[in-house]
Amino acid sequence: MSKLKVVLRILILVQLVTACNPSPTPVSTLVSTATASQVPTVNQIATAIPSATATSAPTPEPKQMTFMAGYKPQANLPFVGVYVAQEKGFFQDENLEVNIEHSPGSGQHLQLVAQGKVQVTTQDAAILLRRRSDPGLPLVSIALIGQHGQQAFAALHSNNFLTPKDWEGHTVGFKGSPPPELFALISAAGADITKMEIVNVGFDPRILTEGKVDVYPVYKSNEPFMIGKWGYDIDLWTAEEYGVQTLGLTYVTSDDTLKNDPEMLKRFLRAAIKGILYAEQNPEEAIDIVLKYAGPETDRDNMMFMLQSELKDLRSDTTDQFGIGWQTEEQWQAMMDILVTYESIAEIDVDQVFTNDLLIK
Repeated sequence: MSKLKVVLRILILVQLVTACNPSPTPVSTLVSTATASQVPTVNQIATAIPSATATSAPTPEPKQMTFMAGYKPQANLPFVGVYVAQEKGFFQDENLEVNIEHSPGSGQHLQLVAQGKVQVTTQDAAILLRRRSDPGLPLVSIALIGQHGQQAFAALHSNNFLTPKDWEGHTVGFKGSPPPELFALISAAGADITKMEIVNVGFDPRILTEGKVDVYPVYKSNEPFMIGKWGYDIDLWTAEEYGVQTLGLTYVTSDDTLKNDPEMLKRFLRAAIKGILYAEQNPEEAIDIVLKYAGPETDRDNMMFMLQSELKDLRSDTTDQFGIGWQTEEQWQAMMDILVTYESIAEIDVDQVFTNDLLIK
């Protein structure tokens, strides 16, 4: 069929439609001329339709913040949550751009948070209470990741100690300063501390394997792995076994950051806790991620031991009821009472030290 016949048929149809329609649609909107080459294409029609995205609000710039882990890169559970959240895009999902740093030591991470130079860090609950009491740093726990304390007390299995009463007549070590958990444990076990030699032994666990001390304080997720790797069997005691309240690592922010930017902190916690739960389900991948931060020279088995040990303390009756990270006044007050009893620190209102507001959905 010739192009001329096509054009004539189009014009005839247009005239018929016009005759039947009292309010005709202008022909110019359908066919501007009798040439087929000028009939609007699909692309031309599409570009004439206003885009929904063109008029919607642009995505806001990611919120920038700094997280400083309280120690060197390793598989402490709050660290792992952040590492995984970063690598799996969980922070990005929350529109956060998180700069991950690690404490240079000497408690500087707490000072930097108090000064507002770092937004979130990690800290052991007992130390947080001490620093809130003296020198009065404006710090607050926003999630309690370690529902149970990190510390235990180890003895070589060959010593045949059954309870802390068997420590009487032996040397019991501590690191730096005597931990209140030690005194509370000895008292709760009905042992007589005056019959023990309490000594500062430093941070090298070989002092235990070499027989220079009979009981040595350890972090449950660290030194037991090392001592076992050296070929020694050990027995462990924790204060909680004897009814003494202990708490572990927390995510910490400052009073000012909590007041001024709670939404940022909520988003941080959602992503970090999601990272923790992902690590729980995918431990091998989580350790792969940890080694990106800790370096390939880091002992993978040690990191896996650390992760699995700290996962055991992630949950409690409290978290079963309210969710991961939840903390109670009763937990913190019991910890405060131990510190006041055995360290003579000034008691403070524990409501200043923790909040669950950011965990409420």
